[in-house]
Amino acid sequence: MRILWGFLSGLVFGLGLVISGMADPAKVLNFLDLAGSWDPSLAFVMGGATLTAFIGYRLVWRRQTPALDQTFDIPTNRSIDRPLLTGAALFGIGWGIGGFCPGPAWTALPLLAPGTLIFLPALIVGLWVGAKVKALGLLDAKGAAS
Repeated sequence: MRILWGFLSGLVFGLGLVISGMADPAKVLNFLDLAGSWDPSLAFVMGGATLTAFIGYRLVWRRQTPALDQTFDIPTNRSIDRPLLTGAALFGIGWGIGGFCPGPAWTALPLLAPGTLIFLPALIVGLWVGAKVKALGLLDAKGAAS
């Protein structure tokens, strides 16, 4: 049952990306182009998502346990460290260059656009390299190179 709910959640998310136009990297790049053909529609999509998440969290936290698990899986690490900032910067740079973040890139894959066919393999390689760097312990707990 959990797999079915996960699939349905992903399907709704993907449909939302397509309907909002966020599967089109030109939308994102136009949002970032403040001096050119600026398109504010991404701000409205983000605002709607923020409002939905805010309401959703308020409803979920009223429950004793999640609907599909025994306990809530809440992160305990609240530190803002070098790996977090580096990852955020890499994500932002990749988003600005390619016009995609991972969700919309997967959603746009059936369109077989050349940008998507370059972005997704690069994303997968980046995830693999990041996992190897972390597994080899090339960064210590503070995020500094060893």
